[in-house]
Amino acid sequence: MARRKKIYEGKAKILYEGPEPGTIVQYFKDDATAFNAEKKAVIEGKGVLNNRLSEFFMTGLGQIGVPNHFIKRLNMREQLVRTVEIVPLEIIVRNYAAGTMSKRLGIDEGTQLPRPIVEYCYKDDALGDPLVTEEHIAAFGWASQQDMDDILSLALRVNDFLSGVMLAVGIRLVDFKIEVGRVFDGDFQRLIVADEISPDSCRLWDMETGQKLDKDVFRRDLGDLKDAYTEVARRLGVMPKTAPVTKPTLIN
Repeated sequence: MARRKKIYEGKAKILYEGPEPGTIVQYFKDDATAFNAEKKAVIEGKGVLNNRLSEFFMTGLGQIGVPNHFIKRLNMREQLVRTVEIVPLEIIVRNYAAGTMSKRLGIDEGTQLPRPIVEYCYKDDALGDPLVTEEHIAAFGWASQQDMDDILSLALRVNDFLSGVMLAVGIRLVDFKIEVGRVFDGDFQRLIVADEISPDSCRLWDMETGQKLDKDVFRRDLGDLKDAYTEVARRLGVMPKTAPVTKPTLIN
């Protein structure tokens, strides 16, 4: 399929105009970033793995009635998705303390939380995606109260699905983040899961060894990121044919 006009390029994906109105082609890059893009590398094959894994998760969510933007995979790096109006929030669901939560609250990493905790960050790279409350969201008009109720419901349903899928293959879902977008059917608006779900946006630990199988491998220099993502894909039965593992190319 011939590409059309480039709409947007982010740290991990490029969005192109889709072949029909209301569609977008989402292209997964091999770029890896951490610490708000202060650390960068190119990991050959990462985009292929994330494309296939996001397809797997979005398809599974659709099968249990969780609405999302995924339409179909076009090739090894691209998928066709619905056009949405992104709510300017990152929705984070935490099942265990890790990362910034451990630092903020002084909780040992890996501590199981009494219940899933949902947090919200304002999407703004220049500000470092700061943590915000529902009061901020309401005051600045980023989402209505009905939107927030729907977002919470979507986030917890995604958590139930992902937790079960990962548990079945011996992986602990520590936390994850999603984005949500608005779609309009005439005058009727609804919210659906958008962006991607992949090891880039989840913390995944082996249940027996505690081995990290997510982007923390890159953040903390714990090994080869592609090997970690490939292991997740292998366990889930999503094993694309990819190029041989090559040494990451650091970008200054």
